Amino acid sequence: MIKISNFKRLTIVSVFFFGLLLSCNESQTDKDQVLHANTDIALKENKVLKPSFKQSEDFKNYWYSGTAEITSYQLEQARYGELRDGHAVLVFVTEDFLPEKQVKADNYNKANTSILKLNATKTFNTGVYPYSIMQSTFYPVSNTEHAIKLSCSVQEWCGHVYSQLNNRDQFEITSHSYFEREADQDLKLDKAILENELWPQLRLDPKSLPVGDLEIIPSLEYVRLKHIELKAYPANAQLENGVYTITYPDLNRQIAIHFNAQFPFDISGWEETYKDGYGINAKTLTTKATKLKTIKSPYWSKNSNDDEVLRKELGLE
Repeated sequence: MIKISNFKRLTIVSVFFFGLLLSCNESQTDKDQVLHANTDIALKENKVLKPSFKQSEDFKNYWYSGTAEITSYQLEQARYGELRDGHAVLVFVTEDFLPEKQVKADNYNKANTSILKLNATKTFNTGVYPYSIMQSTFYPVSNTEHAIKLSCSVQEWCGHVYSQLNNRDQFEITSHSYFEREADQDLKLDKAILENELWPQLRLDPKSLPVGDLEIIPSLEYVRLKHIELKAYPANAQLENGVYTITYPDLNRQIAIHFNAQFPFDISGWEETYKDGYGINAKTLTTKATKLKTIKSPYWSKNSNDDEVLRKELGLE
């Protein structure tokens, strides 16, 4: 039998615990390396590293009630160097969305993504002819990534234009216009904050809105009406006292969204200021939208003549 002295026993035990400690340190180092690697990958893919939005019972009761929130606004819209009277409507509703096809799902499936959709419409006249504008934003309720899809259409008697952005490895944009210099375009952009997505993000959690000096892609509506390049522009965003303000120094443009600081964070109106018009008619004007009425309704089933009373309730007739 081999006898081990007390000194040797102490040495063996010390080596064992030192090895165990070293093993734990190496394990933590490995974990840190993996975390940093994942962070680097996420940053390269422009993914937002933040916890998923926690849905309260109030949120679930309000947004998953089988109805949409419809809010009408009195509109003063800047166009061709003058302010035009009209109406704006914001329709917010949750939907199941197919992340690959990037369309509304026909049926429920665990693979679907829950989104808060915003359909924003404007109607106003410019002299003898009418304008109709609609923007759609499909924003994930998880509030952890960019909007999955945007679209915008503008119709007036000169013609109509359409643009669509799909969130894939990059932002993929398809654009069609009756203007020669714009015509039909397909392009890709590196991912950046989308002005369109900030509206539904506000409805989920105003405190999650980005602030400070940023790079933001302006709304598809503004890009089309001003005929500017679709890209990210330097911007500064501020959030205080129920107002979210975005300023674009290079565009001489500012938009301020007014909202209720308490759930459901409903939007009471907005102002958008920039230089509008051409030549001697160009001047700095402010588009304003002032809330008229909010209703909750499954509007998709309200399509009979008798349902036109809802338009009167919204102040649209």
